[in-house]
Formats: sequence, C-alpha cells, structure tokens
Amino acid sequence: MSKYFHSLSQTPHRLKSRMLATWTPDQEVNQVRLRSGADMKRKLRWFDLVSLGVGGMLGVGVFVTTGPVARDISGPAVFISYMIAGFSALLSSLCYTEFSVNVPVAGGAFSYLRVTFGEFIGYFGGVNILLEYVLSNAAVARSFTEYMCTAIGVSDPNAWRVKVIGLAKGYNELDFPAVVLILLLTLCLCHSTKESSMLNLVMTVFHVLFFGFVIIAGFCHGDGVKALVEPRGLTPYGARGVVNGAAVVYFSYIGYDTVSTLAEEIQNPSFSLPVGIIGSVSVVSVLYCLMSLVLCVMVPYNEISKSASYAVAYRRIGWGWAGNVVGAGASLGIVASLLVAMLGQARYLCVIGRARLVPSWLAKVHPSTGTPLNATLFLGICTAIIALFTDLEIVMELISLGTLCVFYLVANALLYRKYTLTGQNAPFHTLSFLALLSSFSLAFSLWWKLNKPWWGLTLFMALTVAVTAFFQYHTWSISSTTNKNLLTPSCPSKWSVPFMPWPAAASVFLNVFLTTTLKTVSFQRFAIWTCLVTMFYVLYGVHRTYEAEEMGRVEVVEIHLTSTRVQPETLDNVQMAIP
Repeated sequence: MSKYFHSLSQTPHRLKSRMLATWTPDQEVNQVRLRSGADMKRKLRWFDLVSLGVGGMLGVGVFVTTGPVARDISGPAVFISYMIAGFSALLSSLCYTEFSVNVPVAGGAFSYLRVTFGEFIGYFGGVNILLEYVLSNAAVARSFTEYMCTAIGVSDPNAWRVKVIGLAKGYNELDFPAVVLILLLTLCLCHSTKESSMLNLVMTVFHVLFFGFVIIAGFCHGDGVKALVEPRGLTPYGARGVVNGAAVVYFSYIGYDTVSTLAEEIQNPSFSLPVGIIGSVSVVSVLYCLMSLVLCVMVPYNEISKSASYAVAYRRIGWGWAGNVVGAGASLGIVASLLVAMLGQARYLCVIGRARLVPSWLAKVHPSTGTPLNATLFLGICTAIIALFTDLEIVMELISLGTLCVFYLVANALLYRKYTLTGQNAPFHTLSFLALLSSFSLAFSLWWKLNKPWWGLTLFMALTVAVTAFFQYHTWSISSTTNKNLLTPSCPSKWSVPFMPWPAAASVFLNVFLTTTLKTVSFQRFAIWTCLVTMFYVLYGVHRTYEAEEMGRVEVVEIHLTSTRVQPETLDNVQMAIP
C-alpha cells in the first residue's frame, strides 16, 4: 500500500512522461505483441473478413434500430438516414483500412491512436470502443429474445423476460435467454477463431438469402409509394429528423471495425484488409437502405412496431407465417452479429492489456487455441450482466456517441500521421488545419441544430471546404519543393486512401455533425463515462505503464552497463540507443 501511495505522489511527473508517449508501428507489431506470450494464429483470408464484416453489421442495424427510428425520428425517409450514415461509415472505413494495413495489430483504433497521438488518446479511444461493443452486444442480445418469441408465434415480445418489482423502469425486466446466448458464444470464441469464422460464414450466407426474401416479398406485397407519402409525406419530421435519424442508425454500422482487430490472424493483410473492410461496408449499406425502405412500404411509419418491427409488419399484411420466418431469420442474424462483435471486443482489450493500461493477465493468448482467452471470458461476463438488466433504449444513443467520437479521432489521426509523421508538414501546420476543420464543422453543426438562417450554413461549409483546399495546396507546395509528392501513398506497396485529404476531412465533418444531433442525455452519460475512465487512467493506468516502460528501460540500461562496464557518464547515450 505504501508503494502505491508513493506512486500516487509522482502522478504529475508520470502523466507528463506517459500521456503523449508513442510507439512506432514496428514496435507495436514486433515488441508489444510479444507480451501476450503466444501469437494468434493466421488462418483468415479475405472472404472470411467480408463475411465477418457483413455478419457483424447485418444483425444489429435493421432489426434493432430501424423500427424506432422510422416511427419516432425520421419517418418513411429512414432509408435516407441509412444513406447518410452509410456514407459516413464508408469514409471512416477508408481511414481504418489505411491504418490497419500499416499497423497490422489486433488493437484497432487503440493502436492507431497510440502510435499517432500518444498513450492517453489511444487509451481514451480504446475504452470508448470497448464501451460501444459491450453495450451494443448487450442491446442486441436482448433483441434476440424478442425475435425468438416472434419466431415461435408468441405475440408478446417480453413473454420470456422476468419482470422484477422494485427495480427502476428500463432495468426491471430480466432477460435470461440473452444471458445464455452470450455465454454460449463466449465459450465458442474461446475455442477457436477459425471455427468461429466458419460458423459465421454459414450463418451470414443464410442471412443474406433471408434478406433477399424479405426485400422481394415486402416490395411485392406492400403499398408502394402510397405507404411512403401517407399520412404526412416522406419526411414528416423534416430534414432535421432525417439527419437526427442518421446519427442514431449509425449504431447499425458497428461491426466493420472488428475486421481491423483481426489483423494478427489474417493471411496477406495488405490485400485482405482493404477488401474485407470496404467490401463489407458497401454491401451492408445497400442492404440497409433496401430493408429500411421495404419496412415503410409495408406499414405506415406511424404504425410500425418498436419491437420486432419486421415480423409484426408481415403479420399486418396477412402473412403470419412470414412473420415467424422473419423472427427466425432475424434471430440468426443477431447471433452472427454478436459472434463477430464479441470477437472484436476481446482483441481490443487484449491489446490494451499489452500496453499495461489494464491488468496484464487480460493480454494473455492461450498457446493451444491462439485466442485471447482471459479477455474473451471477462468481457463475455460483463456483457451478460448488462444484457440481463438494461433496456435497449437506454444505451442506443450512448453507443452512437462513443462510436462517432472514436471514428472522429481516427480520421484526425490519419491526417496527422500521413502529413506530419510520415510526411513533410510541420506539426503546427497540420494541427492548425485539424483545429480549424473541427471548429468550422462544429459551427456548421450547431447552426443547423439551433435552426439558424441558411446563410450561416453556407458560410461555415464554404470555410470548411476552403481550409481543406488550402491545406492540400500547402502540402503540394512543400512536396514540390522537396521532390516528394505527399498526395500519393508514402509507401507504394501498401494500400492508401485515394484523394487525400478530402475523404478524411469529410469523415471529420460528418462525425462532428452527426454527434451534435444526439440528445443531451447522451452527452451527460458520456461525460460521466469519460470522468470514470480518466480517473482509472490517473489512479492505475499511468502508473502501470510508467513502471512497465520507463522503469523497465532503466533496468535494461543498468544491465547493459554492468555487462559492458560502461562509465556512468555515458548513461544518457545508452538510454537513447535502447528502444
């Protein structure tokens, strides 16, 4: 205990030493990875990644968020909300893809941010993506119970839940089937990644075929355009409702980033990762738009059920048997999405454990299965506990906020890494551009949210475009002077985002814009979460990483001095020479 209090007394010094400390991609790939003991097994190929990305997203979005958003936020124009969210997700996926090719480790956003902006920003992004995974998995598991009730013909979607008197509303319906499902998938993931991938591939193929049935049958037996324009037109909540809906359905695209966390288990990652990430986002975006459109074609938006929306919609048009099929197909899709998401969350926690920001036993990889066993079990139990109590509506917007925040940081990190760390721009120039880009994006977004005159929107959009164009011209000028074109990939043999910096800048803009459309309560809960994880970093994480990294280097230096009998006055030079 006295040792810990001594460490606390050194907190300011340790924060100064560690908050902005970065690792190189080579260190992440070759040194930090060794802390897991055993390597993960490289068995996945590009088609595994596409199926994992598709499977991870399909079960979440359509069957969980479409009904509530169409009914209360966007109206029949919910398919436009999916288009906006899909375009934003595609831009973010481009940023993830370039990072995953250049830093092929299991840490995803955590590793990308840590090698760019330092330890604390990486930690903040990592724990937020973990929050997103755990809460979304819990929410989706609870929706599995609703659709299983529908699949076997039970009319009440809450029939299998146990209502407890005395608990607060939203936490008083215990969902034991969701808990059982999560625990079974946890055991499956502990066994093998490749076998889990094959199981997902089979489920995803059946799920896509099922989607085709729902889309074709819905368009054939729906009311067509009439259902879209009645009773209050295509956009009953206005353009703002469409955009606000896009921020909520962004939850539906959680899953593609899981592919980037499998970088250590992929054969030929420089080819497979771009195909897996971009391919899965593109396929899912098209399916989402068609599925959301067909729901509003079958049922007027104000009559859509919030629970098991598609199954109830088929019953309304007289296809009771189809409602049961939809319930079964949705349940299968939800299982596939849970499998993929739980696969990704364990790898995030494993790499955060390698960095010593959480207890190091969470980083261990089992030598025989090649899976992060401890992280998988720990997060599986946490997800099951939350799924037992917590209603979907309580966590949906908090999930979207955390996701948008991380994707915003990754887009900024790509710009800084591409033009400063591996390019010729001075840090001040790139950071000034990022600050101005975020400021103009925020100004535009708040102007929109507060319903101000249109001239302000035009002004701030023009400023956003102008500052991006000026940055591109400035970068081109520097590259021309140094005979190095930074607008092309710095490493021609590796995949790079085309037309930079525009895709990453657009990703920053859209993530800021969608974030400001969320409700105030989401920001309040996010602020509480931010305070908690910051306290954990200050009280635990920074001390563990300081001891592991800084004190570890001193020990190595002392051993080196003893073995080579170097004079003490050369200590500084030795420290500089040791990675």
